[in-house]
Amino acid sequence: MFTGIIEELGEVVSIEEIGDSSRIRLRGPVVCQGARHGDSIAVNGVCLTVVDRPEELASGTGEFSADVMAETLHRSSLGELKPGSPVNLERAMALGARLGGHLVQGHVDATGRLLSREPGERDSAGKLRWEVLRFSLPQSVTRYLVEKGSITVDGVSLTVVEAARDSFTVSLIPATLALTTLGAKAVGESVNLEVDVLAKYVERLLESRTLPSTDLTGATDLTGATDLTAATDATATGEER
Repeated sequence: MFTGIIEELGEVVSIEEIGDSSRIRLRGPVVCQGARHGDSIAVNGVCLTVVDRPEELASGTGEFSADVMAETLHRSSLGELKPGSPVNLERAMALGARLGGHLVQGHVDATGRLLSREPGERDSAGKLRWEVLRFSLPQSVTRYLVEKGSITVDGVSLTVVEAARDSFTVSLIPATLALTTLGAKAVGESVNLEVDVLAKYVERLLESRTLPSTDLTGATDLTGATDLTAATDATATGEER
């Protein structure tokens, strides 16, 4: 699990194509501190596994490698990366640590594109105080977004300002613009999107409540039960139907 609070703006060192998959090498001195073989590091919001041997990590290069399978290349924007591309990096959260953003799995739900950038006000030195970005929103995830809810864009935990039917907006503060890839993202470029996992769990639980009952005399669903005392509700008992 991750928090969506980017620890470091890293860089792609090299990409080795291996059949329909790839091995990507990245530079990130901060996230490499204490990294071990098998650890999880989110790269632009995609959870990847460190594959370097212990002696390679101990060399102190500040670099690590990860394998990216075909499914990940197909469902995320990692396939568009090139040597020199900047990337958002975050190590998996530690149990008991502060949750500065929101619960992020590193599992991309869809990709979107940056549609527009609208500069906000500037300070006395002419520096942007905030900027509004609008991203396209695939229909498959539209129902999971609500205004003032959370969404992860390229691994960055953000608050939804406007949730439209086919797009959404977020407001970025100077720190986010300076310390993540979103500050230099060009209109038309793609981003990885991960919706709030809690919304998906709630949807699944509500679906389970609408399962049809099989017998009115021994109903297990309150919508068809003739005796409320004999009816069992999976959400109340914690038992599966």
